[in-house]
Amino acid sequence: MATVFIPTMLQPVTGGVKQVEIEASNVRQVIDGLDLQYPGVKDRLVESGKIRPSLAVSIDGEVARMGMLEKVGPRSEVHFVPAIAGGYC
Repeated sequence: MATVFIPTMLQPVTGGVKQVEIEASNVRQVIDGLDLQYPGVKDRLVESGKIRPSLAVSIDGEVARMGMLEKVGPRSEVHFVPAIAGGYC
């Protein structure tokens, strides 16, 4: 099962749980599994069927480029982190 690390912003929804094991083969299944255990999580991660623009998903240390379809391995570590935007000052 993949290990999903719950970001601080979602811990009020999870009752303070910081990580959970989820059986999933892609990011969509990870989010659906989280929402089954902690209703309301999906609404905070997904907007119009896609990962919210203010978030990024990291799987095994690499930013997911395929969004909800990104593959997750049975021993993957999944993190939801604030997206970092760049630009000129």
